[in-house]
Amino acid sequence: MSKRYTKTAIRREIAINALITVHYFEYSRTFRFEGEAHPFWEMLYVDKGEVDVIADDTALRLTHGDILFHKPDEFHSLSANGVVAPNLVVVAFDAEGEAMDRFAGALFKAGEAERNLFAGIIAEARDAFSSPLDDPKTTALTRNDNARFASEQLLSLLLEQLLIRLARREEATPAVRISSSIKLRSDHDLVDRIIEYMQAHLYGSLSFADVCRFSAQSATNLKTIFKTVTGVGVMSYYRNLKIEEAKRMLREGDGNITQIADRLGYTSVHYFSRYFKRATGMTPSEYTLSIQAKI
Repeated sequence: MSKRYTKTAIRREIAINALITVHYFEYSRTFRFEGEAHPFWEMLYVDKGEVDVIADDTALRLTHGDILFHKPDEFHSLSANGVVAPNLVVVAFDAEGEAMDRFAGALFKAGEAERNLFAGIIAEARDAFSSPLDDPKTTALTRNDNARFASEQLLSLLLEQLLIRLARREEATPAVRISSSIKLRSDHDLVDRIIEYMQAHLYGSLSFADVCRFSAQSATNLKTIFKTVTGVGVMSYYRNLKIEEAKRMLREGDGNITQIADRLGYTSVHYFSRYFKRATGMTPSEYTLSIQAKI
């Protein structure tokens, strides 16, 4: 009588569904990345040196051996500290499994086993893909037609093994928070870039969604950062820039009121005049007369 065997399906607590990019960067000590947000996981490993990282509203300093995870849609930026040139491994990927929740914002310190796994990940990535690992503009991996057998699968398995080893730890490494001045400087730099973007689009129109896309910030983060730095809301600031440009054009005779309203992207002269008076206390015609009177 033959035995009856039962198959046991393998439970996959963490599964890598796709790789987005794999990078190994050797940056200068003055390197600075302005930041981005994207709908997938990103893992940062400091192979050498130190970096300062902004993750949403948290400022951290990472040193050799630190592993940090950015959850999907989390804004993050980084910069070298001006003293030590950093080498970084950055892996962006899609993954599923409830265990992934524990990696959100988590910081770990790599041991020998994890360092070996990172070395294997980089080696397999170089074999599996022809995309250069040091090009920050890479947004998609190009398969290597001459790759060894199952190199992509092995890369995925190495990444899963790394995640499982880290998930088995009882707790992550406490993050070293850096001075709030670092975060404040980053926020000011972001706001400066946004204002330059607004100034470049005075002749036309911008929506709040446009500014969010440009800044790679969520609506909530953008509102908070911009209001903290400038004291006013994003779109209020943009409208004020338009009014200041309208005042310049009126002073210099750069078109009549209708032409100015049209060039600055207002839907009608009536709307332009109403907002101009709200901002200055005068209609455009009254402002023009006041300038002529002073002359």
